[in-house]
Amino acid sequence: MQNLKLPITLDPYKSAQRRLLCQGYYELSGFQRLSAVSSMCSGHIDVNVNFDIDEQNLVKISGTGTTVITLTCQRCNELFEQAITIGFCFSPIKKAEQADELPSYYDAIELDENGEVNLQNLVEDELLLAIPLIPKHEPKDCPAPQDSVWGKLPDDLEKPNPFDVLKKLK
Repeated sequence: MQNLKLPITLDPYKSAQRRLLCQGYYELSGFQRLSAVSSMCSGHIDVNVNFDIDEQNLVKISGTGTTVITLTCQRCNELFEQAITIGFCFSPIKKAEQADELPSYYDAIELDENGEVNLQNLVEDELLLAIPLIPKHEPKDCPAPQDSVWGKLPDDLEKPNPFDVLKKLK
């Protein structure tokens, strides 16, 4: 199967009626918010998106994606590549108030003024959520000195009791 560039927006209701399965990619250079947190935004993300109708007659948009992005290590300030895998399961809503009516296993996604879902923004949002809060190398791969001490604290700490002074007054 040929790897095709995915559309930016899709009508989820029409796509769910056809049980559409989209397999393709987005160029990472098209993600402006991702380029603000990534050091180099080149390459692409491979995405599989499935539009379906569940047993409760709700439209379901589920999918996965994988990519490799370049981040700056917060220990040593060197660039490193991080593999990112995303997974999502959404159900479209027309108004924000309808989000409370969805089952807990679905996230809500609002439709735009044309009744479509911006699939590119959805994938970018999921990518941003999958990036580690503090990106850093594995400790064995990081060139920064490892000056932190890991281990168990001693059971008895040699601290004087501050109330010992009061015993002398008694």
